[in-house]
Amino acid sequence: MIPQATIERIIDSANIVDVVSEYVTLRRSGANYKGLCPFHDDKTPSFMVSPSKGICKCFSCGEGGNAVHFIMKIEQLTYVEALKFLAKKYGIEVEDRELTPEQRQSMNERESMFALNEWASEYFNNNLKNDVDGRAIGLAYFRNRGFRDDIIEKFKLGFALDKWEEISIKAKQKGYNENFLVKTGLCYRKDDNRLNDRFRGRVMFPWFNISGKVVAFGGRVLDARTKGVSQKYVNSPESEIYSKARELYGIYQAKKQIAKDDCVYMVEGYTDVISMHQCGIENVVANSGTALSIEQIRLLHRYTNNIVLLYDGDAAGIHAALRGTDMLLAEGMNVKILLLPDGDDPDSFARKHNATEFKAYIEEHQTDFIIFKTNLLLGDAGHDPIKRANLTKDIVKSISVIPEEIVRSTYIHECSERLNISEAVLLNETQKNRAKALEEMKKEAERERERAKYLAQKEQENIQNGAVVQQDEEKSIATTQNVTQTPNSVPSTTASDDPHAPSPEELEYLESLHASQSPFPPDQEASQQPSTPTVPSVPQDVLNIRRETIEDKRFYGLEKMIMRLIVRYGIKTIFGEDENGQECEISLIDFVNNELTVDGLTFHNELYTKMLNEAVAHQNDEGFLPSKFFTYSQDLATSQEAANLMSDKYQLSEREQTTDPEELAPEQIVHLMLDYKFAFIEAELKSCKMQLNTPEIIQNSDACNEIMQRFMNLSNIQRALGKRLGDRIYLK
Repeated sequence: MIPQATIERIIDSANIVDVVSEYVTLRRSGANYKGLCPFHDDKTPSFMVSPSKGICKCFSCGEGGNAVHFIMKIEQLTYVEALKFLAKKYGIEVEDRELTPEQRQSMNERESMFALNEWASEYFNNNLKNDVDGRAIGLAYFRNRGFRDDIIEKFKLGFALDKWEEISIKAKQKGYNENFLVKTGLCYRKDDNRLNDRFRGRVMFPWFNISGKVVAFGGRVLDARTKGVSQKYVNSPESEIYSKARELYGIYQAKKQIAKDDCVYMVEGYTDVISMHQCGIENVVANSGTALSIEQIRLLHRYTNNIVLLYDGDAAGIHAALRGTDMLLAEGMNVKILLLPDGDDPDSFARKHNATEFKAYIEEHQTDFIIFKTNLLLGDAGHDPIKRANLTKDIVKSISVIPEEIVRSTYIHECSERLNISEAVLLNETQKNRAKALEEMKKEAERERERAKYLAQKEQENIQNGAVVQQDEEKSIATTQNVTQTPNSVPSTTASDDPHAPSPEELEYLESLHASQSPFPPDQEASQQPSTPTVPSVPQDVLNIRRETIEDKRFYGLEKMIMRLIVRYGIKTIFGEDENGQECEISLIDFVNNELTVDGLTFHNELYTKMLNEAVAHQNDEGFLPSKFFTYSQDLATSQEAANLMSDKYQLSEREQTTDPEELAPEQIVHLMLDYKFAFIEAELKSCKMQLNTPEIIQNSDACNEIMQRFMNLSNIQRALGKRLGDRIYLK
């Protein structure tokens, strides 16, 4: 367990803009920053970062929180792991002891695999620098390629000794579980169950994910042994922590420069990336010869809209340039192609030129992808009309996937001039392709709905079959229960059911809050509410007739608004009554707690009840500040919800604010508590009406009379509350 003081120090030190910008390209938006959300396929920036509040929030998918929550989500870490991640980033020491071999084995699988890969990377790198064979063979290879020592260290290049069981023995001596040696792909099992090293005798290229963790390795057989070898490179197999469709080589070293230059260069191999870095061009990544995937494109799209594909000028390079480009266009990327001179690849070209020369060559020779494709296919088609027709269809197909209409129109106009084909014809063909694609999407969506419907029906059948058995068991048990349902009996709502965006109830309340109201003081007698009468017991199945209604759902929106004020302004004071009924100045926290306690109410949302109780218990602590207390909480649900309650989609500038929001908090909390009680009364009245319409109650005259009396009492309370809600509340 990390001490609370250390947690607070970590969160205080973690600059939310600095943390998020490692993964998302941010642009200033007033006092905040915004960018594309990294947690869903975001087309327009909806991810907001507030440096003043230390939180981030996507107002489309709802993900967000403080720096710890962000790291947890994007790195798939636990709360403690995320804290340690940030502590390491900001140089904060976290009290922790060295793990024993037994403790290493008990670590969760992902973290164990990350830890093992990190150790293996250091091991390979140490071999390269300090082992006799490593220096004579591995380091000599890199030096022959012209790699400087600083570049070798930057990419943590290494060497695997040419021994069958070297790394497996060393890793087990360090306490690592041999099962993880197999799962990470560092070793493989033979038929006799012995472990063999996968990368023996190879120079090593570690793969770092976007946060700098080693997820995989690539091993290259050395030049002297490549004769007759069809596969020069051996890569780690896919695992719990590595998917080749989701990773890009060099992304960790390149991400900052990609965001700075608003452009990324895509190459094919490890040495291409490394040589370009050494040349001085750092915004470069490689897909290592595999076809680009949607996940890789979206990873790059977090940082830039612009991509330049750098390939050899031969036929293989041209073919590589055409792969996956339609996916890039469909994701809204601006794609350019650069074919290097024949005989050169990015590695060799970078070794011949410095950064200025390389960038100048790129600027002069890069071509827009659609233009590149048009010129290329025109050369192949010549004067053959059939080939030219197929060429046109191919180009129009690429244009059709572009999401922006203006960009599509520009390309259509350009291609019309180059192909000497009517712009209307190209536009018509583009619309046909888009309509066809849309129809396919609809069919796929319909198939998905049918599958979901089928699965839901099967699940419902299983539930019903189970319910029949359960109902038979319940009928054998004679139980009675009071008809009155307390707030705790209303179905609870989880965080996923309670959307982050303002609910209709919230908007309705905010409108009514500023509506013109009568200038009379509140009714002093309205707060004297009669006690709730008891109701005779009735059969259990009658008690279950109440379901969650619109009135019930209103509770959750009101509770959220109440808790938002508590988290933000809970220690602000308001005039209320103490335990003896004497007027006194109390905090908003005490006001809400007293208002609920006096009427025997509790929040429907159990998390809010927990948070309110904690606020009541700790509000007198020295330096207590609700926003900090809750967002720094070691309880994950509490800290995440507090961050959500602190988030604002829109924020007025200081000159546009006519009233300080903090000054409005006391008046708002009074209205909200009245609204909350009114909503509860409405729900209880509806429950009474439902009960009075059931045959069991109608046939039971005593129960019917009791419920009717309760209905009248509740109606009187409702009228009193309605009068107070209609009056303007005056505060001292």
